[in-house]
Amino acid sequence: MAERYWLETLGCPKNQVDSDKLAGTLRRDGYEPAASAQDADLVVVNTCAFIEAARQESVDTILELASVRRPEARLVVSGCLAERYGPELSAALPEVDLVAGFGVPVTLGRGPAPADGAPSPGGGSSFDLLNLPRPAGDAPWAYVKVAEGCDRRCGFCAIPSFRGPQRSRPSDAVLAEIDELGAGVKEVVLVAQDLASWGLDRGEAGRRARPSGTARPIVDLVRQVTARVERVRLLYLYPSALDDDLVAAVLATGVPYFDLSLQHVSRPLVQRMRRWGDAERFLERIGTIRAAAPHAALRSSFILGYPGETEDDHDLLLAFLAEARLDWAGFFTFSEEEGTAAADLADPVPGGLALARLRECSEVQDAITAECRAALVGERIEVLVDEPGVARSYREAPEIDGVVHVERTLAVGALGPVTVTGSAGPDLWAAP
Repeated sequence: MAERYWLETLGCPKNQVDSDKLAGTLRRDGYEPAASAQDADLVVVNTCAFIEAARQESVDTILELASVRRPEARLVVSGCLAERYGPELSAALPEVDLVAGFGVPVTLGRGPAPADGAPSPGGGSSFDLLNLPRPAGDAPWAYVKVAEGCDRRCGFCAIPSFRGPQRSRPSDAVLAEIDELGAGVKEVVLVAQDLASWGLDRGEAGRRARPSGTARPIVDLVRQVTARVERVRLLYLYPSALDDDLVAAVLATGVPYFDLSLQHVSRPLVQRMRRWGDAERFLERIGTIRAAAPHAALRSSFILGYPGETEDDHDLLLAFLAEARLDWAGFFTFSEEEGTAAADLADPVPGGLALARLRECSEVQDAITAECRAALVGERIEVLVDEPGVARSYREAPEIDGVVHVERTLAVGALGPVTVTGSAGPDLWAAP
């Protein structure tokens, strides 16, 4: 009887891609998926370590799975937490059989770890996550990771310290993976730490270089992917990289959805974050998008309580939200990360005040989102059915935004028109 595995995934869409590839590798090596962690011979936790709350969730999940696994089952921890805190994690969690980062071949099975990149022994699975082959999709949409790492040095972000510099995949590898997903995948969601900079690290002139007057490499990649699938979605984009060529490429996908990484709108605070932009520039860019596509959907995320944030900064963000009228927005309180520039900044914001500001922003945005959704009642929209009774239009990214509730008789994977009959908060209801 084949050994069985259970794979628990935490964190962002990029982690989900890694897990999909791990699952494909385990199946290739003879493992079968288990019905639960209690039934598995191998339990793998793909962790997140972006902020303190994510790290705590990862540790809690590891301990929970350690308590329910069978005595002879093997527990392996991978992902960002393993990469960032490997030795410390091994020492602190004796329940774990193996802590395995990414990018280096390791053994998931019961054989000893390979040395010097040698093939893993029987029962083991070696992997370099970025370059593993992708198994065929079993849902009508799929994340596709086009690069690993990041060359930016945002003040609050520790990702470059453990994911490393940007490493873009060749376009032919990306396109081959998309082709191998199968005809059942109707929507491809391109993801990376810095998606708009895909390919810049592969230029002959050096990292992040491109000839003057030419479009970013991501523009051509988006066009090639658009020729292969019905829907192409991009998560997410730095506002400084969102030039006219990239806007046009996104609009040409038929999915006018812009996930913009803004983080704040006060120029002094954004500069302390080591980022580009301010409210005026962001509103100008949003206005350009809406002039070209009035019904474009926009999402962003913002940090509350960054060191030095004042009441004036907060009021400016509230005013921006009211004027920008984004379809979706996420809000997070600042998390001090070891080794980042923000860890050494003066003027910390008390946690309670940061949380109060977050709640105020959420209240404003929730009302805007509900109004935007209610305005769609009576409209005819095209949806992709993700699962029985649940669908999405171009306005909703999978697993992130609201959904469109449809009749359960509509086939999973169907792409077609419905009429919106009602709304409640972030969700819509529709009928054929």
